[in-house]
Amino acid sequence: MESAFTIRDLDVYYGEKQALFGVNMDIAAKSVTAMIGPSGCGKSTFLRCFNRMNDLIPVFRVRGDLRHRGQDLYARDSDAIEIRRRIGMVFQKPNPFPKSIHENIAYGLKINGVKGRQTLDAIVEKSLRKAGLWEEVHERLFASALSLSGGQQQRLCIARCIAVEPEVILFDEPCSALDPIATGKIEELIMELKSDYTVVIVTHNMQQAARVSDTTAFFYIGKLIEFDTTSKIFTNPSQKLTEEYITGRFG
Repeated sequence: MESAFTIRDLDVYYGEKQALFGVNMDIAAKSVTAMIGPSGCGKSTFLRCFNRMNDLIPVFRVRGDLRHRGQDLYARDSDAIEIRRRIGMVFQKPNPFPKSIHENIAYGLKINGVKGRQTLDAIVEKSLRKAGLWEEVHERLFASALSLSGGQQQRLCIARCIAVEPEVILFDEPCSALDPIATGKIEELIMELKSDYTVVIVTHNMQQAARVSDTTAFFYIGKLIEFDTTSKIFTNPSQKLTEEYITGRFG
């Protein structure tokens, strides 16, 4: 299977504090990879390395090799803005812009130079359909995005991400603020998205990881303890620490 990301000997620091230690991993393209582990174990730090979001923290520094389709994401000539276009992100809490539903989707397109009302309208519709939201909002596209429910807002944020045609979508605990019905819709959507995108998700919900992912990585105190197919991680893990976490003995 083709790799979307190759990670070799990745160390991450916040000032003098080391947050990740020697992570090695290959992430397959057009699959769902889940990151699990207790709070503070480095999952979100690792996820944010993929689209250079940690760069916004002044004391952040990274050593090692992290490549997307062969491109060194931390090379001096790498453009962080272009990387974030190709590697989109959906955050823990829905964060729609205080604009209309239509304008939320069109905003990134306009920044990237897409013009013409018909073109924008077509991409807005396509993105909302892919995010499973079109039928619910097509009659009120110019209403405020803030009038949507929490689950709808999160799907809107996914549609906004899809609109600029990324190759990868990162999800940082996308369902933690949602009720079970909205969570179910997001999980269904994540499983559908892997036919077109590489998906990486951080989740505290182990059942969610088991339901949506093809491979799972277990992190503990900044170290990658185990990375394997999700079925193996949850039924026959190789490491005792993984088994103890999966069975609820800590975390």
